Amino acid sequence: MDTTQRDRTVGFLCLVITAFGWALNWPLMKLLLQQWPPLFARGLAGTCAAVILGTLALARGQSLAVPREAIPRLLFASFTNVFAWMGFGTIAMKFVTVGEGALLAYTMPIWAMLFAWPVLHSRPTLRDLAALVLGVAGVALLLGGNGFAFSAGKLIGIALALACAILFALGNVLNRKPLPMPPLAVVAWQVGIGCLVMLLLGILFEHPNYAAITPVGLGCFAYMTLMPMGICYLTWFETLRRLPPTSASTGMLLVPVIGVVSAAIILGEPLGLREIGAMALTLGGVTLALQRA
Repeated sequence: MDTTQRDRTVGFLCLVITAFGWALNWPLMKLLLQQWPPLFARGLAGTCAAVILGTLALARGQSLAVPREAIPRLLFASFTNVFAWMGFGTIAMKFVTVGEGALLAYTMPIWAMLFAWPVLHSRPTLRDLAALVLGVAGVALLLGGNGFAFSAGKLIGIALALACAILFALGNVLNRKPLPMPPLAVVAWQVGIGCLVMLLLGILFEHPNYAAITPVGLGCFAYMTLMPMGICYLTWFETLRRLPPTSASTGMLLVPVIGVVSAAIILGEPLGLREIGAMALTLGGVTLALQRA
């Protein structure tokens, strides 16, 4: 096996590990939310993960210093990529199913495509419009099971899940230029800043019962800390280093699929023809949107 083929094989292996690691976080997070409130749970896990990531960066000889000119962009990325994506997405899990939350969150490439029009002057093509139609059709099919008769809580969950996708997409479009720092250090700072704010807000306003966690909840918390925000970032960087960006991004569509299937197995959430059809339509639209990358 030559070096190129070996790189691709390792890259695909890292991609699979990343997808499964991030996907299983959705149902396990839902389990943890039965014991701890969302901002506190995600904030504490992320703050612990940031310390681990920062330690790994230092162990690799990477500097954690933040250039003065990069501070505003780092703070903005921490809000869109962590506080909005993780915080809003986690709160949404209190009101919607894993399948609904994951599919709504992973519409982000479609929103990024739309933001690219006014911000980057990249006019949408027929393929882009087809992506939008498929994505909207998939979401409509997923949410229309009860004739769009939503409770107030359900509406809050849908709004938060969409907000996390839209803000993450906006951050990607406005902050396309990489920060002048090593990737692991960037993630450590973003996760640390975004999750520390979540943790403080959770302590102040959610008043968590620290003793409420059970061994199952503790296992979910440990997984959230070590796998999706630790190991998966390392395997994701290896994926990006060894595979083309479009292949890596498209491969991430495994995340909502695995998340929905695992939620059906672990939580007993519905997985019928409507959910499968919604996944096919939504992720088909997302795939088309990713082709412009």
